[in-house]
Amino acid sequence: MTAYPVYIYILVMAGVTYLIRMLPIVIFRKKIESKFIKDFLYYVPYAVLGAMTIPAVLYSTGSMISAVCGLIAAVILSFKNKSLIVVAVAACVAAYLADIIAVWIM
Repeated sequence: MTAYPVYIYILVMAGVTYLIRMLPIVIFRKKIESKFIKDFLYYVPYAVLGAMTIPAVLYSTGSMISAVCGLIAAVILSFKNKSLIVVAVAACVAAYLADIIAVWIM
């Protein structure tokens, strides 16, 4: 295999990254006045982050039950405004305990 395709891949990735960062500056030159568009653009990062992480969370353990238990623990603690470390550790512990209980029952 030659290094030639790698350079093409890097150039394509650089072009796509540049376009993604450059287009909003070119399209939205004036201040955005529409409340709908402002609200839409405000929530896009949260929606994308959720769409990328939720499937990964649900398939991260060997059992869907333990993954859902960890997700529920994380959601409850995050709604109670706990710190990120507390939420992450509690979700891991909840998933681990649910997995142990599921193995013990079966």
